Amino acid sequence: MNWIDYAIVGIYIVFFLGMGYFFKDNKDSKDYFLGGRSLGWFPLSLSTMATQLSAISFISAPAFVGLKMGGGMKWLSFEFAVPLAMICIMLFIIPPLFRSGVVSIYEFVEKRFSASTRLVLSVVFQISRALGTGVMVYTIAIILQAVLDVDYIYTILIISVITIIYSWQGGMKAVVWGDAIQMILLFGGLLVCLVYGWQLVQDAGGLANGFDPERLQVIDMNLGIGPDQEYGFWPMLIGGFFLYVSYYGCDQTQAQRMLSAKNEKTIRQLLLANGLLRFPVVLIYCTMGLIIGALVSLSPEFLADIASTTQKHFPQEYASTGFKADLMIPVFIIRYLPHGFIGLLMVAIMSAAMSSLSSTVNSLSAVSVEDFFNRGKKKLEGAAYMRLSKYAVVFWGVVCIAFSFLFGGNKNTVIEIINAIGSVFYGPVLVTFILAIFSKRVNHIGMNAGIITAVLINLMFSGTIQGIFGFDLGIEIFWIWLNFTGVLISLVIAYVVSWLTPAVPIKNGGTRPFEVKRSDIFSKEVYILAAFFVLILIVSYFIPQIFG
Repeated sequence: MNWIDYAIVGIYIVFFLGMGYFFKDNKDSKDYFLGGRSLGWFPLSLSTMATQLSAISFISAPAFVGLKMGGGMKWLSFEFAVPLAMICIMLFIIPPLFRSGVVSIYEFVEKRFSASTRLVLSVVFQISRALGTGVMVYTIAIILQAVLDVDYIYTILIISVITIIYSWQGGMKAVVWGDAIQMILLFGGLLVCLVYGWQLVQDAGGLANGFDPERLQVIDMNLGIGPDQEYGFWPMLIGGFFLYVSYYGCDQTQAQRMLSAKNEKTIRQLLLANGLLRFPVVLIYCTMGLIIGALVSLSPEFLADIASTTQKHFPQEYASTGFKADLMIPVFIIRYLPHGFIGLLMVAIMSAAMSSLSSTVNSLSAVSVEDFFNRGKKKLEGAAYMRLSKYAVVFWGVVCIAFSFLFGGNKNTVIEIINAIGSVFYGPVLVTFILAIFSKRVNHIGMNAGIITAVLINLMFSGTIQGIFGFDLGIEIFWIWLNFTGVLISLVIAYVVSWLTPAVPIKNGGTRPFEVKRSDIFSKEVYILAAFFVLILIVSYFIPQIFG
């Protein structure tokens, strides 16, 4: 990097600090955590995508497609279920949550079940999200250190402190508009890498000569049960459906954006936009990975750079393979892009990390304030509420920084644990909200039993957990299935235990039963998303012919 690149990074930092100040006028919880419920579909859509398509995706997804053993375009199978999940959320999950007027979505659970159910879900969300975000920040900082020779401590502090300041000042409006800008930067960075990579690959011998044709296969009909049975069509479709419905609809970081919308029409628009835009963006990720991976194969010097950078910074972790695939994109940026674009791409990577961190900090603050300090009859208001909320932002920002330092050094194990815990919990969390909305026969004892039982069984059958704790049940199940098994087990147990405990009173949630209108089901948004689901499958099937 030279002075042009550092100037771009400096301008970016100053801009975001100024943006936090611009949105500093917040009066209450609806202002600070929900943006006054005044946000439109465009910034909310970009914010939602920016949170999901993080810095890890910018770096790891292309590396998986282009360089990692057993990788390839099968990464696209993560997108199969997205349009269907958006339809489900649009019809069944978000409307009752939006109409309830809650800030923390876990308050909705308490109204229907009990305070214990609310606090269990809230605590799980806070610990797992803070830990995962801390490790994400550490991972990005380590990669930037490897290519820039800047100590990761400084990178972590730059990313974290700037994010905390503008989140603390501007609340949800600053977070959403910051995410929108960061998503545009990230997408611009993708296009720059794609164009330069394509030109270099053509000069080096052509795309078709740079990769194994097996990397082009997207659809695999394996069932995800047994050794090396991963990314199969049915597990990715079924397990992915429950994962995305739970993540987008029942996770505070995503649901909070929808609760910040002007009205339900805006929510439908942003869900439609996410359902339509995710696949093209991920396809660009994967195409970039295919192109730059081909360049690695065609350019021994490029591979040597990745290997030397790996051995310099990760000599023990990657002694067997010789290189760290996640360094492919950062090394490409430094080696092949002109100055100015290097600064832009470094900003894009930082932007993606800051987007995930700002979303996490804001959501954790909303949940901690609402679920632990603003419950019961004595509600905080005005200046007292705002003061506590801003303290919470700083607190959770510091916690995420601490997690990045404390657990980052063991990143492989921690990331495995986070992935395992995420897939273990998504199903039971989704069932909790579904039953809270639609069932009047399940009591809080049954619901709590369903959550706990499903989580314990999922933990036992998680291959990651088995490897960490050194036991083997002799059954290998691809982790994405756990999202489905969690739904099935928690649903059955909740009803059975409720039937066995008829004396336990059932709360009605204080609201009228939610009903889905026929006009909502047969709406243009549903038709468009259903058609797009079919289009995704067709495009994925023909990927080998398109790139071959």
